[in-house]
Amino acid sequence: MTSAETGGTGPFVPYGTPDAPRVAVRGEARLEVDPEIARIGVTVLARGKDRAAALDDLTRRNAAVLDLVKSYGDAVERLETGAFAVTPELREKGRGERVHAYHGQVHVTAELSDFTALGELATRLADLDLTRVDGPWWALRPGSPVHAEARRQAVREAVQRAREYAEALGTTLAALVELADIGAEEARPYAPAARMRAASFAAEDAGPAPLDLEPQRQQVHAQVNARFTMRPPTL
Repeated sequence: MTSAETGGTGPFVPYGTPDAPRVAVRGEARLEVDPEIARIGVTVLARGKDRAAALDDLTRRNAAVLDLVKSYGDAVERLETGAFAVTPELREKGRGERVHAYHGQVHVTAELSDFTALGELATRLADLDLTRVDGPWWALRPGSPVHAEARRQAVREAVQRAREYAEALGTTLAALVELADIGAEEARPYAPAARMRAASFAAEDAGPAPLDLEPQRQQVHAQVNARFTMRPPTL
């Protein structure tokens, strides 16, 4: 730290001097905004008497889910396949370990920016046999400008607060000594809202009515610590 940064002519003193008194403040900003994306999780289940039958059934159901999600085009920003498993079910009675059936499951995650399409897609997915739908989880994009705006507001509040302290002493700020980011907290990622589960829906010809999903407002919080030097006040 140089003497210019302290607003004085001598070496930097962390707690200020009579010639360059220091003021330390904290600036905060809290914004509440609409979400930009929503994520749903889809778990596809299958069951078969043998491993091949379970895999065939799981492959068919998984393909149906992927085709349905992809049919929504640009409304779906991301589609990912996660955990996959095929597990044997052993008989509860009898001697020895004999496989009674095989259970398969695969997990798919879809991220959407079109919330109108979200309700319709979630409903149609939940209407599929042996399919579980979880979510939606609402969020802002990692690079959303809302985060930068929260940080700017926190800095402006810190400057304004420091000026008010200086004005209370009948003086003004001289220089910025330090600006420390103590955490611009991200919006709560994918805060859980409604959970939907479907095991064996009886589909009607027209299909179920789309769910009306209300987006969950996102909280964005930013904080900074700022230290300034002031021109010596007359006390």
